[in-house]
Amino acid sequence: MKESESVEMYLETIYLLQKRNAHVRTTDIAEELGYSKPSVSIAIKKLKEHGYIVDSEPGHIVLSEKGRALAGSTYEKHQVLKAMFIAIGADHHLAEETACRLEHVASDDLIEIIKQSLDHGKLSAEQ
Repeated sequence: MKESESVEMYLETIYLLQKRNAHVRTTDIAEELGYSKPSVSIAIKKLKEHGYIVDSEPGHIVLSEKGRALAGSTYEKHQVLKAMFIAIGADHHLAEETACRLEHVASDDLIEIIKQSLDHGKLSAEQ
């Protein structure tokens, strides 16, 4: 089942915030995404219902194994796409912005092809 862009975006944001901070709160997510706290609270409730978030200390948001796996996969796609765009000459901002959009539709097979091309030097700014 392909997850929605919104689910992936929330999970990736929580994943990155957890890498930076010991605890993630609804307000952290709202600030990072530029969303209202009530909107984030509703999304968090749905993520919890679908098993992407587990119960933890009150006020703290923790990804489940399922949530961490999807967030990690989404983040890896983002990084690979960004690296590819930079390799072919895009500036950092354009590469970041475009990777953020395409990470939700790029297939795992395509990401593997791009990774292999980057690893073998087939993609470079000279092309």
